[in-house]
Amino acid sequence: MLIYQPFYGVNHVVLFEPEIPSNTGNIGRTCVVTGSRLHLIGPLGFSLGDDMLRRAGLGYWHSLDVTTYAGWEEFLAQNGLGETDERLHLLTKKARKTYAQATYADGDFLVFGKESTGLPEELLARAASRCERIPMLPDATTLKDGGEWAARVGREQSHEALRQDVCGNFVDPDDYRISALNLSNSAAIVLYEALRQTNFQGM
Repeated sequence: MLIYQPFYGVNHVVLFEPEIPSNTGNIGRTCVVTGSRLHLIGPLGFSLGDDMLRRAGLGYWHSLDVTTYAGWEEFLAQNGLGETDERLHLLTKKARKTYAQATYADGDFLVFGKESTGLPEELLARAASRCERIPMLPDATTLKDGGEWAARVGREQSHEALRQDVCGNFVDPDDYRISALNLSNSAAIVLYEALRQTNFQGM
């Protein structure tokens, strides 16, 4: 029987169903150089033996502290977490609070969703208080195409007629496009803020 022992004094990066091996490799490298643990929640979109993952991780992958899980429930159980645990930080573009407004402590888990769709809506709804986002400017392409989108769905010919998400991006439900940082950039930004708040060496 697994006995949960909390991991204090270290940060945790959690990737929910990652799809692109090079992103995971880059994040793994960042975890090694910051003394952070990487948690991979399946199903994964690649094999851990993938050459792209190894190349992105350079020579660091063998030094990485990484654990894989069959799914979200297994991840929670093995780490002694509940879905609304204050140690969880769910990173999503759909949050109102930014990552910079969050308070981080040793042993926190920074959770990032898969590249194509992010974290599941039902998970975000159940743990809304744990959701955080990285602020980004509205997508220039989205703004430029606003009139075309409005015409196609029978709305007024104006940007104002289009719905906006919590990040201020214009949204057409039939053709959803949004600018976003890639997964490895997002993980690095939030991880380094967590490290700054927890007095990481050299900060």
